[in-house]
Amino acid sequence: MPPANGPRPGLLPVSVHTFQQHAVVSVPSKEVLLLASGDLRLAANQNCWAAQQAMEKCLGEALARQGWSVKRAHAYDPDKQHGFIDSQRMGMDVFRSLNPLQPLIVAESVWQYSHHVLSGLTTHQGPILTVANWSGTWPGLVGLLNLNGCLTKAGVPYSTLWSEDFTDDFFETGLKQWLTQGRVVQDLRHVTSFAQAAVPAAEEQTGRAFAQRFRQHKAIMGVFDEGCMGMYNAIVPDELLHATGVFKERLSQATLYAAMREVTAADARGCWIGCSPKA
Repeated sequence: MPPANGPRPGLLPVSVHTFQQHAVVSVPSKEVLLLASGDLRLAANQNCWAAQQAMEKCLGEALARQGWSVKRAHAYDPDKQHGFIDSQRMGMDVFRSLNPLQPLIVAESVWQYSHHVLSGLTTHQGPILTVANWSGTWPGLVGLLNLNGCLTKAGVPYSTLWSEDFTDDFFETGLKQWLTQGRVVQDLRHVTSFAQAAVPAAEEQTGRAFAQRFRQHKAIMGVFDEGCMGMYNAIVPDELLHATGVFKERLSQATLYAAMREVTAADARGCWIGCSPKA
C-alpha cells in the first residue's frame, strides 16, 4: 500500500496548500511534469515507444479535461528513437532540472528499470502519481507495480492509477482527486489485517510448530543477481530473513557460467532425459 502523501524527514511538508502557496513564485499553475522510466535495453524501448506515445496523448487529453497542462520532463532522443529514461545516470540528470515542488506523473507503457528514476523520486517534494496502461500487450502495468514496490520500500509517498483508455470514471475520478488534493484514496474495504483475521486453532498450531522447526533447522536461499533490473523492492533485507531461519547464499552468474562449461554433453543429456515427463 502506498504511503500517504505527507512530510518526509528532512523535506518540506507537501500539501495542496503548499502548491498553492508556491504557485505564484515557483510552481507553474496547473502544470504537471511527466516522465517515463524505460528499459535498459534499446530494442525494448524502441518497440514500446509507439504505445507510450499513444498513452501520453490520452493522458494529456485527460489532464486537459481537468483544466491542467502537461510538460514532458525529458525529450525524445532521435538517435535512440525513443523518449524513455534509460539509465540511472540519465534519471539523475533529468531530476536536477525539475522543480522539486511541482506535481509529477511517472507514465509507464513499458517494462522499466526502477533505479532509473528512484533516486530522483526519493527527494521530489511535490505529489507523485504513477500511471500505467491497462494492456495485455504492453507491459506498463507490470513496470508500474515494480516501481510502486520500490517507492513503498523506500518510504516515498505516492499515488497510483491505471486505465485502458484514460476516459473511465475510475481514472477520471482518481485523477481529479490527485490534482486537487495531492493524493488518491483507494478503496481498501477488501483488505483485512492479518492481525484481525481469525485462524482456526488447529491450523495456527500447525503453522507455529512448522515455523519453530524451520527456524531451528534453518535453510539457505540461493540468490542470483540481487536487485536485477533495478528491482530495489526485490532485495529482502538479510536481518528480516534471519528471523525466519533463512540465510542467503549470494551466487555469481559468472561462476555459474564457468561451471556450466565444465558439464559434458553426456551429463547434460542424462539430466535432460531424467527430467523428461516420458522418463
